[in-house]
Amino acid sequence: MLKKALDYLIAFYEVFMFDYASVLMFSYSILVVLSLFEIRKYLKRKSYINLRSILTSPHAPGITVIAPAYNEGLTIINNVHSLLSLNYPKFEVVIINDGSTDHTLQKLIENFNLVAIDYAYNEQIITQPVRQIYRSGNPAFFNLLVVDKVNGKSKADASNAGINISSYPYFLCTDVDCIIHKDTLLKLIKPFIEESTKVIATGAAIRISNSCEIQNGFMVKVKVPDKFLPLFQELEYIRAFLLGRMAWSKLNALMLVSGGLGLFDKEVAISAGGYDHKSFGEDMELITRMRIYMHDIKEKYLVKYIPESLCWTEVPATLKVFGNQRTRWSRGLAQNLWLHKKIIFNPKYGIFGMLSFPYWLFFEWLAPIIEATGIIYYIYVIVTGQINWEYAVILLVYVYSFSVMITIFAVLWDEITYKQYGSKAEVFKLCLAALVEPIFYHPLVVIFAIKGYLYSLTGKTLVWGNMQRSGFEKKLSKKLQQFKSNDSIKNEK
Repeated sequence: MLKKALDYLIAFYEVFMFDYASVLMFSYSILVVLSLFEIRKYLKRKSYINLRSILTSPHAPGITVIAPAYNEGLTIINNVHSLLSLNYPKFEVVIINDGSTDHTLQKLIENFNLVAIDYAYNEQIITQPVRQIYRSGNPAFFNLLVVDKVNGKSKADASNAGINISSYPYFLCTDVDCIIHKDTLLKLIKPFIEESTKVIATGAAIRISNSCEIQNGFMVKVKVPDKFLPLFQELEYIRAFLLGRMAWSKLNALMLVSGGLGLFDKEVAISAGGYDHKSFGEDMELITRMRIYMHDIKEKYLVKYIPESLCWTEVPATLKVFGNQRTRWSRGLAQNLWLHKKIIFNPKYGIFGMLSFPYWLFFEWLAPIIEATGIIYYIYVIVTGQINWEYAVILLVYVYSFSVMITIFAVLWDEITYKQYGSKAEVFKLCLAALVEPIFYHPLVVIFAIKGYLYSLTGKTLVWGNMQRSGFEKKLSKKLQQFKSNDSIKNEK
């Protein structure tokens, strides 16, 4: 009787695994098609819209750039200069020194001639206390504000302080160690201006800076990461931003605008309660609450994504920090899904509740669990001699081939459309990495996702840990150094 039940369970599980994989791959295929249509539409509109019209317009809406900083003394000055150099007619930069214990604040004061000021700080979102607000005494940095506050133990608390002090109706939330394209504000504000329906948030593709050449806070040359973990994260980012998020943008069902680069309607963000400092995925959670708010007041809205690389960030290069990051991300996803479970299959929330939220539940949150149980299942049937090798090989090849195909397609589409890299060899390197990603990298993602879920169940405290950055001031290549040297000589002459 027991053997018969086990046989029935094995047969059921095999069918379930095949059907689940098939539905997941079909969903990915639909997302790819939708993404291609959305990217083509964006490129077509981009070809006849001049960004200079926004740059020179006196009616361009003001934007506050919010960048929390905690112990960023080594790179803070170049990074702030980079933010102050953005192309936009009306913006301010707000740096939140979130209780740094190093010389971050002192370096800011000395390099930007900061002086303490009395400022009407309107605490619309509760945060840790603000100690002091500084403004530059140098007219060249008239649009720089620095907020010194008690450490809130989260980026969310610091970002909320930036929202409170912001002067303009839109705010860009970023990380102070990110490298941002000079036209970022121009490109992110376009949907707010162009769309007839109210836009509440926009985001753009984020890329990895680990092996890029950067000087004085500005991107000089984009390169494929050299190390194991950053290389695979580059593949992951290309696939997610170029294919996944553009498709959800077309459906107006985006559930995530990355914390590293997102432009928001301040009024809606404040009405929704700002960032949740208790959340492990505050960027996803904010978008969810902003969407809920708009549905509750019954106002039509859009959350848009731009298929251009406007931001580069350094990602974990060690297994420990990478594991902490992914464990936190998965815990944040589980937390967000549980906190807002009322949305799932609730027609009140439109396509977000009927399609997007269920997708994240069944194909993002559940997928690592299915994969982990699948591995346990295969170990069991191999040990007990019940494995159907023909079926097992077909299923593995089926899943592996699709995964590699989608990733290589994303890499090639990215290269054809944007030509990010300096040589074809780097694109070839990414394609080769795509062949081994499912074998060496993806299992790590699954392991840390399961770990995050277990932390959610047990309530175990997760320490983010300090990611030891290699720094953005990387040495220029010899060829580029020679070029710059020759160029300097010509200018002197």
